[in-house]
Amino acid sequence: MKKRGRLEIIKDILKTMQESRNSIRYTPLLRKSNMSTSKFNEYYSELIRKGLIIETKSSAGEKRLSLTQKGFNFLEKYKTIISFIEEFEL
Repeated sequence: MKKRGRLEIIKDILKTMQESRNSIRYTPLLRKSNMSTSKFNEYYSELIRKGLIIETKSSAGEKRLSLTQKGFNFLEKYKTIISFIEEFEL
């Protein structure tokens, strides 16, 4: 089995959030990421720091995670790069 690279892991986390109607709690996202808690926290912190995701509070007061516009842009650019690589069989 091929090991996921850094960008693929980031894409997987952001895609999971997008597929959850752009609102997911921390624990379900952690479980779906298929990583250890410590490794996930490294990526989570980086995504917050770089402005790809934000934490919000729901009306019930629970912490939710959402993509920012920058996060949506990352997913679009990632898709473009992957299609380019596949097109030229790189």
